[in-house]
Amino acid sequence: MMCMIALTGAPVDSRAAAPIPHLVEKDGRYALIVDGKPFTMLGVQAHNSSNYPGALPEVWAAVKDAHANTLEIPVAWEQIEPVEGKFDFSYVDTLVEQARRNKVRLVLLWFGTTKNTSPAYTPEWVKFDNARFPRMIDKDGKVGYCLSPHSEETLKADKRAFVALMGHLKKIDESHRTVIMVQVENEAGTYGNPRDFSPKAEAAFRQAVPQTVLARKKSPISGAASGNWSEVYGAYGDEYFHAYAIASYIGEIAKAGRAVYNLPMYVNAALRDPLEPMAPWKNNFASGGPSHDVIDIYKAAAPAIDIAAPDLYASESSRVSANLELFQRRDNALFVPEMGNSAIYSRYVYQILGRGAIGVAPFGVDYADYTNYPLGSKLTDKTMVEPFGKIYATFRPMAQLWAGWALEGRTGGIAESDARTPQTLSFKDWNVTVSFRQWQLGEQPEKPDMKDIPPGTETPSGGVAVAQIGDNEFVVVGQHARVKIGPTGANAGKSTLYARVEEGRFDESGKWVMTRNWNGDQADHGLNLTGRPAVLKIRMGSY
Repeated sequence: MMCMIALTGAPVDSRAAAPIPHLVEKDGRYALIVDGKPFTMLGVQAHNSSNYPGALPEVWAAVKDAHANTLEIPVAWEQIEPVEGKFDFSYVDTLVEQARRNKVRLVLLWFGTTKNTSPAYTPEWVKFDNARFPRMIDKDGKVGYCLSPHSEETLKADKRAFVALMGHLKKIDESHRTVIMVQVENEAGTYGNPRDFSPKAEAAFRQAVPQTVLARKKSPISGAASGNWSEVYGAYGDEYFHAYAIASYIGEIAKAGRAVYNLPMYVNAALRDPLEPMAPWKNNFASGGPSHDVIDIYKAAAPAIDIAAPDLYASESSRVSANLELFQRRDNALFVPEMGNSAIYSRYVYQILGRGAIGVAPFGVDYADYTNYPLGSKLTDKTMVEPFGKIYATFRPMAQLWAGWALEGRTGGIAESDARTPQTLSFKDWNVTVSFRQWQLGEQPEKPDMKDIPPGTETPSGGVAVAQIGDNEFVVVGQHARVKIGPTGANAGKSTLYARVEEGRFDESGKWVMTRNWNGDQADHGLNLTGRPAVLKIRMGSY
């Protein structure tokens, strides 16, 4: 199931005729369509506890400084149904109205049964009633902290609340399209326990693996072609069974919500190590969550969920690249709904958007006096927002164009690696090579202990996103990088030159506005982008 989005200004009533936000797919690439146009989410996510009207001023201030066009923010079950059967949507009404006033789209994060595996955001009448809303049982018979995904009563209560929320959104926002996507639960899974061992779960574990799962998820080991979870998947059976149980639970909630108001929906993943050789669960990640190894199970069990999305909190470039590769699939749009908000993560915006992601959002971008260090920045003021804000400010006027180019497969992106070595992107008949820690003139040695380096390059901070908009034409946006374009394919062996290198910007109508043309010193040693992100429109020629 899929949905789309687009945005350049504040939602207005005239948008009622536009299709509901949805995803479109073309040859395994995706775009989010809003108001009938491709949309790139230049997002930020607020802190977990900034989801109250009194906290919103500090959220909007940071959103503005970040030049974001989308805010991701929680709506908690305990907020909207503090008393069973009595719903209070006053916070949602305030949030949506203020988002329109601030000309920002919303992605709502449903903190229901699960928030980072915990039931902390359930109402008190849920979280303290183990008889009605049972928790998981471990293999020793001990009650765990997670609510069981096998509880019909918990599912019924969560689903009822979520449906009420989606019905209210339809009522207040269908003609505005302020809310463009919904996250269903948050970082589902279980730490410290591979699955539920309650009698009900044990009975289900001994049942045959559903054909829908067998058709998609092959066993990493030699197992039976069919049978129960142990017989088919061996030592992987506990994790895979748990993933199926949680995905089925989430899928039922999403399906019911979409039947009321059919917005795109996704799940986010607390990740397992992408570089670790595949092995059965050994208490080293959230078992049953939508990690890369069980995306197929989520696709089989929860077709109402559009995307399994990675939350990036390991800043090493090798792990970021590996996770992006694992989650970007022909059946799964790339979307990064959370990543660290420290400056070291900002360079990944170029890589993520260059890969064709529908959006990206650093976490914890508001001015509450709280920091999620060491997963993010130690800072809580404008200096925390600035590294992302200057990139978003550069991308935002061309966000709609970029989403369209990405859908056509015309884009690529690079983030400076921890090794600081050059990288190359391949396009039709051209290669784009990007190097780092270079001054504007000459060729400097690329040594880790190099002392005379451009300011701002002490740590990896470079990034470049490239779109090939014609056979010999490119749009390049980036910072702290040297770009060189060389012939390949049909151009191999030809002598080439820059025919034109214009610095400028796209206006809101998509028209290119030139500031100056680079030539001479500005092009003789590659195209050198400093710490101030710039947009170049390049035409190559050969002789």
